[in-house]
Amino acid sequence: MPPTNPQPTIEPADRDDLDALADMWVRLARDQRQYDSAVRADANRETMRETLAAYQINDGLLVARLEGRLVGFASVSLERGSLDLDTTRGLLSNIYVEPTARGQGIGSALLEAAEDTLARRGADRMLLEVMADNEAARRFYRREGYDEFRVTMGRSLEDREENDTHSKEDG
Repeated sequence: MPPTNPQPTIEPADRDDLDALADMWVRLARDQRQYDSAVRADANRETMRETLAAYQINDGLLVARLEGRLVGFASVSLERGSLDLDTTRGLLSNIYVEPTARGQGIGSALLEAAEDTLARRGADRMLLEVMADNEAARRFYRREGYDEFRVTMGRSLEDREENDTHSKEDG
């Protein structure tokens, strides 16, 4: 009989997970630097631990365990803004799977659990952000049924003259 792949357990995080999750977040933030993320990973560890604790208290922090070992997490919340909207939007703030555990359906299981959590809390739609150059993540989300919703654009303000695509002569 061929060996079966163990299935991940997705469950709410508990307080004892917070230090390990903060360490995972640092690895996530370090990884995102290659896609031009400006977030400083190590410098924000304690702030992120506190943020993750707030997600945990508000039932918005999920963990993935594989054979009892913590291998990933996701954090979600309901969008809170000052404008009255005709839809309730949930936000996926973070999702991470340890590199050694990737390719086993853990990311998909975390994403589905995040969607279920937000739907139970009244969300009609889930939004997430992904770095534009992170093609692997964008493929994953497209495969999971996500489409582009909003596009953020940016430019450097330090050397604007060099970065301008239109010269003053075109003007």
